Amino acid sequence: MRFKSAVAAALCVNVMKLRILCISVLITFAGILAYSFVSAELYYDSSVDGMRGTLSVYMNAFDESYYALDADAADAFSQKLDGARITFIAEDGSVLADSAAAEITENHLGREEVKNAVKDGEGYAVRRSATVGIDYVYYCRRFSYSQSATSVAQGNQADAAAAGADYYMVRIAVPVASEWAMFADTLPTVIIYLIIDLFACVIFTYVATYFILRPVENLTRQAALSDRINTRFKELQPLAEILDDRNKDIERKMNEIKEEKELVEKAQNSKNEFISNITHEMNTPLTSIRGYAELLASGMMNKDQQDAAYKTILKQSERLTNLIACIINYNEIDNSDVPACDVDLSKLAKEMLAVVKPEADKRKVTLIDKISDNVIVQSTHERMSEMVGNLIRNAIRYNKEGGSVTVTLDIDHFEVADTGIGISEENLNKVFSRFFTVDKSHSGKNGGFGLGLAMVKKICQREGWRISVKSKEGEGSVFTVKF
Repeated sequence: MRFKSAVAAALCVNVMKLRILCISVLITFAGILAYSFVSAELYYDSSVDGMRGTLSVYMNAFDESYYALDADAADAFSQKLDGARITFIAEDGSVLADSAAAEITENHLGREEVKNAVKDGEGYAVRRSATVGIDYVYYCRRFSYSQSATSVAQGNQADAAAAGADYYMVRIAVPVASEWAMFADTLPTVIIYLIIDLFACVIFTYVATYFILRPVENLTRQAALSDRINTRFKELQPLAEILDDRNKDIERKMNEIKEEKELVEKAQNSKNEFISNITHEMNTPLTSIRGYAELLASGMMNKDQQDAAYKTILKQSERLTNLIACIINYNEIDNSDVPACDVDLSKLAKEMLAVVKPEADKRKVTLIDKISDNVIVQSTHERMSEMVGNLIRNAIRYNKEGGSVTVTLDIDHFEVADTGIGISEENLNKVFSRFFTVDKSHSGKNGGFGLGLAMVKKICQREGWRISVKSKEGEGSVFTVKF
C-alpha cells in the first residue's frame, strides 16, 4: 500500500513538472507574440509619422512656376522625388494628371487628404489606393494660380482662369507596408525567439522543480514509505509535521481496525464457547432427569428408590432453573435500560452480610465488617446486589472451615478478602471467564455455575470501574473494585 502511495506521489510530481512547463511556455509565447504585435504597430506608426515629415519636405521641392500640371510634369516631379507618386488635382476634384495612372476619372474631393487640403491648405491620410491597389501615405497641399507663371504653365492657367478656378492641389504619395505585412516580415525572427524561449522554459522548469518540487517530492516519498518524516527546509517543516501526524493517525486507525477485527474473531470464539458451556451445563441435569423419569415410568423401582428418584429429579430441576436464571441475569446486564441512580452501597453491603451470615456460620467462616458509612455510587440496586453478593458468596463458598471473609468499603474502592483455597497462578487470568470454577467439585452447588465473577466483571465494565484479583494458592484471594 505504501509502495502504491509512493508511485502515486511520483506521478503527481511529474504531472506538476509538465504543468509548470506548459504554463511557462504558454505565458512566454503569448508575451513574445504580443510584444511582436505591439512592436509592429509602434514601428508602423513611427514609419508613417516619418513619411509624413518626408512628404512635407518633398512638397517644398515643387516649383509651381515650372510645372504645367500635365502628365509630363507629374512624371518629371516623380523622377525628381525618386519615384514618388505625383497627382495634380483641380479645384473641382478632377484629376489633371497622375504619375502612376494614365487616366483617372473618379472625383477626388471625397478623399481625406484632399478634403483637408481644401479646408486647411494641406491634408494627410494613410489608406489603400483604389486605383492601383497599394497602401500609400498621402500628403496633399493646395496652391493658388500664380500670375507670374512661366509660359510653360500659362496655357493651363488661362484655361483654369476661364473656368473660374482659384487654386489647384498637388498630392505626393509613397507606398507603405501594412501592419500585418510588417509583422509577417518579423515572423522568422519571432519563430527563432520562440524556439529559444522553449529551451529557456525547459531549463527553467528543471531548475524550478529541482529547487522547489524536489523537496516536496522527497517529502511525499517519505510520507508514503517512512514512519518518520524529516526535512531540512524550514518552509516545509509545518507540512512535514502535518504529514507525520497524519501517518501516525492512519497507523493508529489501522491498529484499531486490526484490534477490532481481533475482538470480533474473539467474540465469535467466546460465543461458540458460551453455547458449548451452556449445552454442557444443561445436559448434565437434563440427562439425570430423563434417566430417572424413564426408570420411574418402567415401574421397576421400589418405594425407597422412587423417593430417591423424585428427590434427584427435583434437585436437578432446581439446578437447571438456577442455571437459566443465572444466564438470564448475565444477559440482562447488557440489555438493561434502567437509568443509573444514587445507590447507598454501604447500606447494601451491610444488608448482604446479614443475608449470607447463616451460610457463613454453617461453614464456620467469620465475617469481618470494614464498611464505611454513606458511600454512594451511580448505578442500579440490582447490579450492585449482583456484584456484592457474588463476591461475598464466592469468598464464603471457596473458604476453609474456620476461615474469615473481610469486606472493606470506602469512597474509592470495594474489597473482599478471604482466607480460602486461593487460585493458582495459571488460573488467575481465567477467573472472570464464563463457566470457569476454581474447584470443579463446587460446580452447580448452591447456584454456582462459574457465571458469578463473569457477571461482576461485566457490571464493572458497564459502570466504567476496574476489577482486579490477587491470590496465592492455599492462602486466599483478594478481589478489589476501583470506582
